[in-house]
Amino acid sequence: MRKVCKRIRIYGIVQGVGFRPFVKREADRFNITGTVQNKGSYVEIMASGSSEDIRKFYDALITEPPERAVILRSENKDSEKDVTKEGFFITESVHRKGEKYIPPDIAICDKCAEELFDPGNRRYLHPFINCTQCGPRFTILKNLPYDRERTSMAGFPMCRHCAEEYSDRESRRFDAQPVCCRDCGPEVYIIRGKSKGTEAITEARKCIAEGGIIAVKGIGGFHLCCDARNGAAVDLLRKRKNRPVKPFAVMMKDMKTVLSECECSKEAEKILKGYQKPIVLLERSAKGTLPEAIAPGNPRLGIMLPYTPVHLMLFNMEDGVKNTDALIMTSGNISGDPICMNDDEAVRELTDIADLFLSNDREILTRADDTVMDIYNGRPYMIRRSRGYVPLPIVISGENEETVLAVGGELKNSFCIGIGGNLYLSAYIGDLTDKRSVDALKMSVNRMEDLLETVPDKIICDMHPGYNSAVAASEMGKDLMKVQHHYAHILSVMAENDYLKPVIGAAFDGTGYGNDGTIWGGEILKADTKGFTRLSSIRPFKQPGGDAGAKEGWRIAVAMLHEFYSEKDEKRIEEELGFCAMAEAEAVDKMIDTDIGVVMSTSAGRLFDGISAVLGICNRSTFEGEASMAMQAAAESYAKEVADTIEIEKEVGETVSGFGPSPLSCTDRLFQYIVKRRLEGEDSGRLALIFHKAFALMTAMEIRKRCRSSKIKTAALSGGCFQNLLFLSEVQKKLEEYGIDVLIHSLVPPNDGGIALGQCLYGLMNI
Repeated sequence: MRKVCKRIRIYGIVQGVGFRPFVKREADRFNITGTVQNKGSYVEIMASGSSEDIRKFYDALITEPPERAVILRSENKDSEKDVTKEGFFITESVHRKGEKYIPPDIAICDKCAEELFDPGNRRYLHPFINCTQCGPRFTILKNLPYDRERTSMAGFPMCRHCAEEYSDRESRRFDAQPVCCRDCGPEVYIIRGKSKGTEAITEARKCIAEGGIIAVKGIGGFHLCCDARNGAAVDLLRKRKNRPVKPFAVMMKDMKTVLSECECSKEAEKILKGYQKPIVLLERSAKGTLPEAIAPGNPRLGIMLPYTPVHLMLFNMEDGVKNTDALIMTSGNISGDPICMNDDEAVRELTDIADLFLSNDREILTRADDTVMDIYNGRPYMIRRSRGYVPLPIVISGENEETVLAVGGELKNSFCIGIGGNLYLSAYIGDLTDKRSVDALKMSVNRMEDLLETVPDKIICDMHPGYNSAVAASEMGKDLMKVQHHYAHILSVMAENDYLKPVIGAAFDGTGYGNDGTIWGGEILKADTKGFTRLSSIRPFKQPGGDAGAKEGWRIAVAMLHEFYSEKDEKRIEEELGFCAMAEAEAVDKMIDTDIGVVMSTSAGRLFDGISAVLGICNRSTFEGEASMAMQAAAESYAKEVADTIEIEKEVGETVSGFGPSPLSCTDRLFQYIVKRRLEGEDSGRLALIFHKAFALMTAMEIRKRCRSSKIKTAALSGGCFQNLLFLSEVQKKLEEYGIDVLIHSLVPPNDGGIALGQCLYGLMNI
């Protein structure tokens, strides 16, 4: 059969996942001669063989890649280069500029976990055991290509045994860059203590068993950890971290523990057990026994499984310490700040919280918090995109050679670097409320630019004049391009779906600076990659106290009562519903009457907060989204108790149909309807469900109206309010009933953690 020569290029996560050894094995399998070489942004294969063998070889590369590989695209072209000499070889990596696919961090694999607890294995209880299929990647990487000398493992020369495994193509550790053992690898230790190695882990386990709190260094930073079954320890952590009710993440020993405490679908289980090991939001089981203090008043828990050897050892050591099967594992930071990633930061920031610090001497070069996700219609629905998923790019169609940096927003900050069709969304940074967070943003940007070997042609930021992200962008010495906040939200969901045609977008969130200088947050936009038109919004209302309204939903309730009712009726309602002290209500009324400390707002997030206060569910929030989260929980709880919701659907339909041709502008009437029914003694859970369904129907009807008038058949839903899966599902269901295609998020957060992606898309399309 005729010999052919091919040049094959595979783009994606093909570094650090055993891809070149895999290619070598497949080449031997199909009698292919040639070479495979890592070129930074792709793997290049020069292959010679029969046309049939080459076809089978290429098919195997695409359809049977290593488990951890992610192939984004490939090329298979004829080559004039003859590589028909005997054998197939892995050649030295070549340093190239241009687009790159940086490998995310990978959780410990099952085989390494088995070896970790095998007394006969030379890596028995080695806290840094890894192989080609697992271990840190992005967080220890200095430069590409991904080779040991360009990672923070460069300071740990391999011993003879590890070097032999590294060079043996039959070994599980062939070409595994972080490979090491107890003789040549990093070491765990107690900061400001004497214990090292397994003794240090035993000391940490004792501290946990005695009700203490430890700070433990992971792949991307420190966690604060205590026994999740010890209610006193959980309460102590809440007190020390000044975190009254915001849920803590729980790391569970195994799936058996998860299933004993939570309801877990097959889709959720697959993600929990997958190689990214994110935090997944699951319903509490009625049979569960974990303390309520882990997530007060919340029917769901954030659950993850162990993803490092140290995590497994905290659960499973045979050292005489009584084990727990559930650990609080929350970010090691001061709330809102970036996660601590080295000893100095941890000691400085966490000394008043942690009783003991378990660290190690493998340097973290890029911080990465845990990824948090929900499950929606069987698919991931990202809340915080970070470890395990970053920095895998979002890929868009079209030819573009420009490079831009988008610095994102103020809360839940992440940034995005766009190089041609690859948009690299960073790990979660935090809230840019102080200098440390801004410094972390700048440091992370510099690190990513170095990894990608790029200097942006332009910097994109939010148009809010007071955002620290915009201030940081202005200090970077490049031309600035400003993008309106809610338009960036819509662009982000367009980018994730690689949909670059016009859409009717609903951008619903808490706060964003509008083109008219007011606070936007409940917007219907006609948008494409060149610009947007604001078509409509929820009815504007006065938001007293500015940002205080985001923490005190009762202020929004008072402001709406003040506007929609007579003074006499307002006072009567406030007294009957009792969601605030009368003195507080009078102070807010005075602010409104004098127009001092009041801003105009169309924020859907604040509308949720105001309704939550009226219903007596939550009138003050200790963390962002608390009030709307509690109202969603109340609505879903009521829906579970009611077998037939036809009556509610009928009530909602009749109510909204009376709002006229522009229903979204009638949120005042919806507010008044909810108040009336609450005063009549209606159950708050039932009214919470009615509000969700009615507001969703109003939104869908408004989008349908705008789709018809513009002849656009696609809607895009983004913004923090669409983290509320009850609201999202109601809007999407109605739109699909209307025959409208709907773009939603999956692996990019709908909240402000995703707007850098939208900013980046705009920059690439308009530079």
